[in-house]
Amino acid sequence: MMKNSFGRRNFLKKMTALGAVGVPAVAGLASRSAHAAYDPAGKFDLKVSEVEFRRNATGRRLMARIYQPQGAGPFPTLLDLHGGAWNNKDRRAEEPMDRAIAASGVLVVAIDMTLAPEASYPACVQDANYGVRWLKSKAAGWNGDPSRIGVYGSSSGGHVAELLGMRPLDARYGAIPLLSAPNDATVAYVATRSPISNTYARFQNAEQKKRENMMKNNKTFFVPWETIHEANPQEILERREPVTMVPLLIMQGALDDNVLPAVQEKFAATYKAAGGQVDFHVFPDSEHEWVAKPGPQTDRAREMVKAFIARNLKTPRRGA
Repeated sequence: MMKNSFGRRNFLKKMTALGAVGVPAVAGLASRSAHAAYDPAGKFDLKVSEVEFRRNATGRRLMARIYQPQGAGPFPTLLDLHGGAWNNKDRRAEEPMDRAIAASGVLVVAIDMTLAPEASYPACVQDANYGVRWLKSKAAGWNGDPSRIGVYGSSSGGHVAELLGMRPLDARYGAIPLLSAPNDATVAYVATRSPISNTYARFQNAEQKKRENMMKNNKTFFVPWETIHEANPQEILERREPVTMVPLLIMQGALDDNVLPAVQEKFAATYKAAGGQVDFHVFPDSEHEWVAKPGPQTDRAREMVKAFIARNLKTPRRGA
């Protein structure tokens, strides 16, 4: 009996050691040590589930879609903020990108946000700020690492992501209480695709092109109208407001006539001049939502986001 117990202990020790060096403990599932670095080339099976995130002021259930890698973990954690001109879309808008990132070994959680017909600015930014705090309290339960949460945002979601990164402790944005988590919505990095980094310039572009629906979306969201300037990342920097400068990735389509490449390039230069770290990349032959379609530029965007995450996870935290 003692001999058998000794043999079993040795067996368990060996299995633990194998798991520590990244050998799968279960056939068909990738796993890695809790202390291993994130590998953007990793391949993991996914479990996809949904939970209620919160109920907004109208009583609508805002849902969260969870893309959970199946392996040892804990995995880096990313919050996805959808686009839709602040008026449309939901957590499923960036599903192909979310799946691609998650399958490399990242816990990705995409959330619904309040839409402008329900409530104007800053309602969706408040949802996102709450989302960061909520995810910090929930990530460990999905085998995620809550210590360095990143954000991915597309189009208007990119605008919200930039505001989150720049103003993580803004009292207006953190107005939704969450007793289960500290009132701290700081994030480690922000990755974006076609972000609306200059809200007023985008409205002017819509005016010039006579895009009535786009103009309406702006006027529905920015109420009162002056908030289009108050919540403008470009103007925030130009006003030299005190902001947090998190590492920022901006992926911009060269053929985008919604968010103009020249406007985006100016924001990237302004962010850098203000002391921020920014990776700005223009994608040839690509329009505003190019990642919605399969192709080489979509593949490049996915790999770029994963590489950006990897670099920022290797960078020591400030003050550490």
